[in-house]
Amino acid sequence: MTVLEDRIAMADADANTQRLDDWFERLERMPVPEGFRVEVVGGNVFMTPQRNTHWQIIRAFLWALDDRFGRDVKVFSDVRIDFPGHGNGFCPDVALLKDSAKPDDTGHWRHQDVEFVAEVVSQGTAANDYGPKRTAYATAEVPVYVIADPYQGRCLIHTDPKDGDYAEPVRVDFGTDIDLTGTVVDLVVKTDAFPRD
Repeated sequence: MTVLEDRIAMADADANTQRLDDWFERLERMPVPEGFRVEVVGGNVFMTPQRNTHWQIIRAFLWALDDRFGRDVKVFSDVRIDFPGHGNGFCPDVALLKDSAKPDDTGHWRHQDVEFVAEVVSQGTAANDYGPKRTAYATAEVPVYVIADPYQGRCLIHTDPKDGDYAEPVRVDFGTDIDLTGTVVDLVVKTDAFPRD
């Protein structure tokens, strides 16, 4: 890359962040119904209701991370993190950050510090989890991305991001442990209590 190309890329990234900041500022002023999650995927705003099934699966991931790393672990649910690509202000269901992670100058967490993401599929936004989010997480080189799908009763485990894609995912049916030993999170998540829709 030349110096000019670097500056153009930085200007584009700054403009993208500013657009996302504007979107989220507007969304915060909107009367979003309680119990709804809001995020921006590919420049489109999605509002998804949080259902009991969804939350029970998220809690299982949070508990497993707390048990493995302790209560001071940097793990978040529904907190905005901007990811590569146009208009990607995601609020992952579960995101684990490096211990050394610190917010940037604007107060946002950096995608470069994300080590693990779990998304629980909602019926209306399933295509995002399997498509643009998967691509953005791979491009950001998030080491482990798990999709938990209560409609299909299975999880897909994505690892080894390279060149904007993941290796072939491992499929785990609900009731079978998600074995993440040998990855950066080095844990096993029990799925026998994962509810189905």
